[in-house]
Amino acid sequence: MSIWKNIFCVITSPKYGWEVINDSNIPAGKVLYSAYLPLLCVLGLTCFVPMIYDRTISFSSSLMTGIVMFSTYLISYYAITYLLSGFYPELVKTQGAAARLDDFILFNLIFLVLLMIVRNLLPSDFTPVLFLMIYLPWMVYRGTDNLFVKKEKVPRFVVISSALLLGLPMVLKLILDLFIIK
Repeated sequence: MSIWKNIFCVITSPKYGWEVINDSNIPAGKVLYSAYLPLLCVLGLTCFVPMIYDRTISFSSSLMTGIVMFSTYLISYYAITYLLSGFYPELVKTQGAAARLDDFILFNLIFLVLLMIVRNLLPSDFTPVLFLMIYLPWMVYRGTDNLFVKKEKVPRFVVISSALLLGLPMVLKLILDLFIIK
């Protein structure tokens, strides 16, 4: 099964999607280079779309926003991988377990990046697309079986990983936005 079908499966039916992802044995590096990084480039490019709707937005501010968005989600992937492996060292004891954790983080971040792309394409600042972010904890919860998280640790894992996946990109974006010249 292709990476894009895996992405579709995990978003539409998380439990089935995580099973398909584990069965497909696509290396995390391939997901990173074939799906995640190209989506980050598309995310950066969609930062230019608001120039169509709002004539006050300049090319340079759109370029800086695109760089910030790209950097935010790229740094988030590495930081979340580091933090989750620190909180849950049992999830990275073997190479297979570490690959499952990388896939878990990548596919959840891909979902968030897709939401940001759709948000950038819409002409309004406030969009209901952001409310779809509350679907992420459900995706995280359904992925715990495939990560072999112990049943007693599932609630804590869902809270910590959801907070990292949703919060870290927001915090990084706020920090990096301080460097944008307005």
